[in-house]
Amino acid sequence: MMMRKLTKFNHTMGFQITHSNKPKKVKPFSCPNNDDDDNGGTNGGSLIPDDVPGYASWLGKHPSALNMFDSITKEAKGKKVVVFLDYDGTLSPIVDDPDKAFMSAEMRMAVREVAKHFPTSIISGRRRERVKEFVQLSNVYYAGSHGLDIMAPPRAVKACDKKGNEGAFQPAKLFLPAIQEMSIELEDTIREIQGARIEDNKFCISVHYRQVPPKDHEMLKEKVKSLVGNRPNFRLTEGKMVLEVRPSIEWNKGDALNYLLDTLGFSNAKDVLPLYIGDDRTDEDAFKVIASRREGFPIIVSSIPKDTIAWFSLRDPSEVLAFLLRLAKWKKSEIHFYK
Repeated sequence: MMMRKLTKFNHTMGFQITHSNKPKKVKPFSCPNNDDDDNGGTNGGSLIPDDVPGYASWLGKHPSALNMFDSITKEAKGKKVVVFLDYDGTLSPIVDDPDKAFMSAEMRMAVREVAKHFPTSIISGRRRERVKEFVQLSNVYYAGSHGLDIMAPPRAVKACDKKGNEGAFQPAKLFLPAIQEMSIELEDTIREIQGARIEDNKFCISVHYRQVPPKDHEMLKEKVKSLVGNRPNFRLTEGKMVLEVRPSIEWNKGDALNYLLDTLGFSNAKDVLPLYIGDDRTDEDAFKVIASRREGFPIIVSSIPKDTIAWFSLRDPSEVLAFLLRLAKWKKSEIHFYK
């Protein structure tokens, strides 16, 4: 049904684009380095989206979730919406210093309001404890290290304990000693590269190079790739100006989404609509899960055209804020209507 509405929207806007209900195949990413400077990056400034070549036609394939809001809420009426959010580039702007990726008070209020009405999870590549420090909310689920470290809100932990779980779900726990050794080796490997820094995210290691001179980007990548390539227990993925070193375990943000749905008792429910908002390549795994369900709302945050299987888009964290506020307001009005 939602795909038919997307087609109607595209025709109304003059876009000659067709959509299929079948999940799309995820294409490999081969974006140039400047792809990493969208959504609030400070390197080189940013263009107004309308001035970005190809953005208008890309928007036809991935229409604004704000413009489609009425259709989205109409689809969600009477169903259980479950909200999943990335952090960096989604709830906070991308910044040069990862330790200063603070979310605004307005965004915190919006997430709090959404979480009052919908089960809400934040799935980030960062260490779970660090994300919680940034967000400062107790009524959401936190999934750190790309979903390798998941913790329910305090009230929900008791319910998890009845099932035999111990609060945090950590499928890569046995890798911790090897991850700590890898972190030390990475520090030695990049020590002489100006601006490079390591972020210990507990179950994965982030090598940030946003502050590295462009001429040294490839050298840094080659050094990290060479080190990880000799360690079969690890794999390397790329994000926005960051290399992610993770354990070789079949687990990603999509698996975390499925795990959380199962924890909430929604894995086999027919009336559940997962909504996922994210801006990075790692979020595509979650988009893929929603696309395979053929129901839900995968939303990419981007102010430039990029390969994605998301159905909708938002330009930047300010539009994410507007969308979340509207979502909470819609649910409030729906509750009052039925009282």
